[in-house]
Amino acid sequence: MAISTAAIGKTYEPSVYAVGREKVREYAVAVGEDNPLHIDVEAARAAGYRDVVAPPMFCVVYCGVALGPAMFDPEVGIDFPKLLHSAQEFRWGPLVVAGDEIETTMTVKDISARGAMGFYTFESVSKNHDGDTVCVGTWSNIVRGA
Repeated sequence: MAISTAAIGKTYEPSVYAVGREKVREYAVAVGEDNPLHIDVEAARAAGYRDVVAPPMFCVVYCGVALGPAMFDPEVGIDFPKLLHSAQEFRWGPLVVAGDEIETTMTVKDISARGAMGFYTFESVSKNHDGDTVCVGTWSNIVRGA
Protein backbone atom coordinates (compact mmCIF):
# COMPACT_ATOMS: atom_id res chain seq x y z
CA MET A 1 0.00 0.00 0.00
CA ALA A 2 1.58 3.26 -1.10
CA ILE A 3 0.79 6.13 1.23
CA SER A 4 2.06 9.68 1.12
CA THR A 5 3.70 11.25 4.13
CA ALA A 6 3.74 14.71 2.53
CA ALA A 7 1.02 16.03 4.88
CA ILE A 8 2.97 15.33 8.09
CA GLY A 9 3.20 18.60 10.00
CA LYS A 10 0.35 20.23 8.08
CA THR A 11 -1.79 22.45 10.31
CA TYR A 12 -5.33 23.47 9.38
CA GLU A 13 -7.19 26.70 9.92
CA PRO A 14 -8.56 26.81 13.45
CA SER A 15 -12.26 26.24 14.02
CA VAL A 16 -14.26 28.08 16.66
CA TYR A 17 -17.07 26.41 18.60
CA ALA A 18 -19.43 28.38 20.84
CA VAL A 19 -20.34 26.12 23.77
CA GLY A 20 -24.08 26.32 24.42
CA ARG A 21 -25.85 25.47 27.65
CA GLU A 22 -28.37 23.18 25.98
CA LYS A 23 -25.66 21.35 24.02
CA VAL A 24 -23.82 20.63 27.27
CA ARG A 25 -27.03 19.38 28.87
CA GLU A 26 -27.95 17.27 25.84
CA TYR A 27 -24.48 15.72 25.76
CA ALA A 28 -24.59 14.97 29.49
CA VAL A 29 -27.97 13.26 29.17
CA ALA A 30 -26.86 11.31 26.07
CA VAL A 31 -23.84 9.83 27.86
CA GLY A 32 -25.65 9.20 31.15
CA GLU A 33 -23.82 11.90 33.09
CA ASP A 34 -26.00 12.91 36.03
CA ASN A 35 -23.64 15.24 37.89
CA PRO A 36 -25.69 18.42 38.53
CA LEU A 37 -22.75 20.58 37.40
CA HIS A 38 -23.43 19.42 33.83
CA ILE A 39 -27.20 19.90 33.91
CA ASP A 40 -28.28 22.43 36.54
CA VAL A 41 -27.06 26.01 36.08
CA GLU A 42 -27.83 26.88 39.72
CA ALA A 43 -25.75 23.93 40.98
CA ALA A 44 -22.90 24.96 38.70
CA ARG A 45 -23.06 28.56 39.92
CA ALA A 46 -23.20 27.43 43.54
CA ALA A 47 -19.97 25.51 42.87
CA GLY A 48 -18.31 28.67 41.51
CA TYR A 49 -18.83 28.28 37.76
CA ARG A 50 -20.61 30.89 35.65
CA ASP A 51 -22.74 28.24 33.88
CA VAL A 52 -23.08 24.47 33.36
CA VAL A 53 -19.78 22.61 33.04
CA ALA A 54 -19.12 20.46 29.98
CA PRO A 55 -18.19 16.84 30.76
CA PRO A 56 -14.56 16.23 29.76
CA MET A 57 -15.41 14.11 26.71
CA PHE A 58 -17.50 16.99 25.33
CA CYS A 59 -14.17 17.76 23.64
CA VAL A 60 -15.21 15.40 20.84
CA VAL A 61 -17.96 17.90 20.00
CA TYR A 62 -15.80 20.99 19.70
CA CYS A 63 -12.84 19.07 18.19
CA GLY A 64 -14.99 17.30 15.61
CA VAL A 65 -15.42 20.53 13.68
CA ALA A 66 -11.62 20.82 13.35
CA LEU A 67 -10.97 17.12 12.68
CA GLY A 68 -13.11 16.92 9.54
CA PRO A 69 -10.93 19.03 7.21
CA ALA A 70 -7.82 17.07 8.22
CA MET A 71 -9.43 13.66 7.82
CA PHE A 72 -10.97 14.54 4.44
CA ASP A 73 -7.90 16.32 3.05
CA PRO A 74 -6.93 14.60 -0.23
CA GLU A 75 -3.27 15.25 0.61
CA VAL A 76 -3.66 13.06 3.72
CA GLY A 77 -5.24 10.40 1.50
CA ILE A 78 -7.39 8.34 3.88
CA ASP A 79 -9.35 5.57 2.15
CA PHE A 80 -12.53 5.82 4.25
CA PRO A 81 -14.13 2.44 3.46
CA LYS A 82 -11.03 0.84 5.02
CA LEU A 83 -10.73 3.19 8.03
CA LEU A 84 -10.65 1.93 11.61
CA HIS A 85 -10.56 4.31 14.54
CA SER A 86 -7.80 2.95 16.76
CA ALA A 87 -7.30 5.32 19.70
CA GLN A 88 -7.91 8.69 21.33
CA GLU A 89 -5.96 10.29 24.14
CA PHE A 90 -6.69 13.59 25.85
CA ARG A 91 -4.99 15.93 28.29
CA TRP A 92 -7.37 18.43 29.83
CA GLY A 93 -6.73 21.89 31.21
CA PRO A 94 -9.30 24.29 32.69
CA LEU A 95 -12.91 23.16 32.57
CA VAL A 96 -15.09 24.21 29.64
CA VAL A 97 -18.37 25.88 30.58
CA ALA A 98 -21.37 27.07 28.60
CA GLY A 99 -20.57 30.45 27.09
CA ASP A 100 -16.96 29.60 26.26
CA GLU A 101 -15.69 29.94 22.71
CA ILE A 102 -13.25 27.15 21.98
CA GLU A 103 -10.74 27.49 19.16
CA THR A 104 -9.28 24.19 17.96
CA THR A 105 -6.28 23.75 15.68
CA MET A 106 -5.64 20.36 14.07
CA THR A 107 -2.24 19.10 12.90
CA VAL A 108 -1.20 15.93 11.09
CA LYS A 109 1.35 14.48 13.52
CA ASP A 110 2.28 11.29 11.71
CA ILE A 111 1.51 9.10 8.72
CA SER A 112 3.25 5.77 8.38
CA ALA A 113 2.84 2.33 6.84
CA ARG A 114 3.34 -1.07 8.42
CA GLY A 115 2.76 -3.96 6.12
CA ALA A 116 -0.46 -3.35 4.23
CA MET A 117 -1.80 -0.85 6.77
CA GLY A 118 -1.55 2.92 7.01
CA PHE A 119 -1.39 4.68 10.38
CA TYR A 120 -2.63 8.27 10.70
CA THR A 121 -2.22 10.40 13.81
CA PHE A 122 -3.68 13.87 14.32
CA GLU A 123 -3.29 16.29 17.21
CA SER A 124 -5.87 18.84 18.30
CA VAL A 125 -5.10 21.81 20.52
CA SER A 126 -8.17 23.57 21.92
CA LYS A 127 -8.04 26.93 23.68
CA ASN A 128 -10.74 28.96 25.36
CA HIS A 129 -11.39 32.65 24.76
CA ASP A 130 -8.85 33.51 27.48
CA GLY A 131 -6.11 31.62 25.60
CA ASP A 132 -5.97 28.76 28.11
CA THR A 133 -5.41 25.31 26.61
CA VAL A 134 -8.49 23.33 27.64
CA CYS A 135 -7.68 20.12 25.79
CA VAL A 136 -4.93 18.50 23.73
CA GLY A 137 -6.10 15.42 21.84
CA THR A 138 -4.35 12.69 19.91
CA TRP A 139 -6.56 10.96 17.34
CA SER A 140 -5.24 7.72 15.81
CA ASN A 141 -6.62 5.77 12.86
CA ILE A 142 -5.64 2.71 10.88
CA VAL A 143 -6.45 2.18 7.20
CA ARG A 144 -6.48 -1.45 6.13
CA GLY A 145 -4.66 -2.38 2.96
CA ALA A 146 -6.12 -3.88 -0.19
